[in-house]
Amino acid sequence: MSGGAEAVAAAGAEAEPEPEEPERRVRIVVEYCEPCGFEPTYQELASAVREEYPDIEIESRLGGTGAFEIEINGQLVFSKLENGGFPYEKDQVKAEGEALAVTPSVIR
Repeated sequence: MSGGAEAVAAAGAEAEPEPEEPERRVRIVVEYCEPCGFEPTYQELASAVREEYPDIEIESRLGGTGAFEIEINGQLVFSKLENGGFPYEKDQVKAEGEALAVTPSVIR
């Protein structure tokens, strides 16, 4: 192979895309007690999260009596059952922002 052909072949080899890491997204799950009337609290929280961080996935699931538990990427970050009250919205939004900061490849 001539020097020019080798350069073209080398350039073609360099142009191949490297495999990308799978995108890791921030996922929030809020488990709440529906009979306790906690759905509006969840809806308010979900709305604030979506407004501040539209790329975060947030979902709910029904929980036991008195529950309002928040997980970010599978890690429990707030428990009403343990703390006895609801999180302040600004604290929750801050926790989500911190989760974004440590999660690579999240669309910002």
